[in-house]
Amino acid sequence: MATTEATVQILDFEPQHASAFRTLNEEWITRYFVMEEADHKSLGNPQSYIIDKGGHILMASYQGEIVGACALINEGDGVYELAKMAVTPKAQGLKIGKLLGEAAIRKARETGARLVYLVSNRRLETALNLYRRLGFVEVPMPPSIYERADIKMELPL
Repeated sequence: MATTEATVQILDFEPQHASAFRTLNEEWITRYFVMEEADHKSLGNPQSYIIDKGGHILMASYQGEIVGACALINEGDGVYELAKMAVTPKAQGLKIGKLLGEAAIRKARETGARLVYLVSNRRLETALNLYRRLGFVEVPMPPSIYERADIKMELPL
């Protein structure tokens, strides 16, 4: 079978993507966990919570449909959090998470970032394996705004 990566487009966030960004993330969060206050804030208004603070959101389109999302949240001082990565179940297995992760890392480098980090949960083995393949390494876990977060990974740029 031919690779699908050529038919996947990674797009910069536009206001019309806000509902897809929310839906994709709510879909995966509620499959494994519960929505937390920080989720409602970032997903409720991604423009003001992420974009207006110097962050970026990337959307993945496959066959004309938005099927994935990923955010880079600007923490200041050249540090970004890779967050809100989600791919709808029907599009999993198409390497969309890998494409989103690679695009986010490229975007962080373009902005002059020195470090990208993420927090996740050890139950999400597929995601953790992807992050390792992208070059992230586990570091000590500090307190987090997310109850579900039990692992932190970093990628120095």
